[in-house]
Amino acid sequence: QVQLVESGGGSVQPGGSLRLSCAASGTRFSSYVMDWYRQAPGKQRTWVATITSGGSTSYAEAVKGRFTISRDNAKNTVYLQMNSLKPEDTAVYYCRSQLYGSSAWGQGTQVTVSS
Repeated sequence: QVQLVESGGGSVQPGGSLRLSCAASGTRFSSYVMDWYRQAPGKQRTWVATITSGGSTSYAEAVKGRFTISRDNAKNTVYLQMNSLKPEDTAVYYCRSQLYGSSAWGQGTQVTVSS
């Protein structure tokens, strides 16, 4: 089963930027649909963005225009570029892979937006 490792989280002031990375094991990365989710303290995990194997992207309304999901199949990595960060973006961010009905999750990376 694919293993996913997120990195790039941290603390940033409102209006700042961060880029998250999610590195995947295995040789089938280019076939995966990749998602980013987030979970704020005391709340359910919610969907943030998706990129298909063909490179099509979609975003939650709360992040549209501020976040960009991308992938580098040569590096088995999906990214989430986050700009104009707001305190309400504070959460643990998780990546997920999907292929033929199977999915896997990473361990998450903390993003804190605070002045």
